[in-house]
Amino acid sequence: MNGALSREPRPGTAADAQARHHSVFDDVQALVTGTLFVALGLMLFRQAGLMTGGTAGIALVVHYASGWRFGALFFALNLPFYWLAWRRMGPRFTLKTFAAVALLSLLSEQLPALLAIERVHPLFAAIAGGLLVGAGFLILFRHRASLGGLNVLVLWLQQRTGWRAGYMQLGFDIAILLSSTPWVDAQRLALSIVGAAAMNLALAVNHRPGRYIAF
Repeated sequence: MNGALSREPRPGTAADAQARHHSVFDDVQALVTGTLFVALGLMLFRQAGLMTGGTAGIALVVHYASGWRFGALFFALNLPFYWLAWRRMGPRFTLKTFAAVALLSLLSEQLPALLAIERVHPLFAAIAGGLLVGAGFLILFRHRASLGGLNVLVLWLQQRTGWRAGYMQLGFDIAILLSSTPWVDAQRLALSIVGAAAMNLALAVNHRPGRYIAF
């Protein structure tokens, strides 16, 4: 496919100037900050026994079904999407996404040893966790990165079709949440949907054509 999604921005274009606007330090701090926000949000979800969407949600479903480690599952499930990211979003996006996925996989395993949450209200966990995850995604998106998987797919579809990434992600997330019903009761499933709505509302409002998108 022709266009900005199939290759790096051409030198001298507005897209190229925008891509070069961020320094290496800017990108590094964004990867660390964005993945930390997402890791904290996921920690709230897991502490309250809630589910989430996206590739993390798929990893949680498989984790609950098999007992395999979440971090390793999350990392492995993202591997097939790097080809699409490389072909459609460019090598810089792909390498940054790979780094963000690896960092989140590590944080998801190590964060409980660094931070202990003794009690959290499930409704607060759903809303605050969803907003933290959404804010983390937004930081990553604005620095030409994502957390792989469905993020890559919806970002590509937004650029290709103009459909809003947040709304597309919400549809995928609801399907993933419904698939968790063997392990999550009705009340926690409802709260998980609240969390997914909070996350995707943050994306739908803040990440759309006409607003700042570093692509």
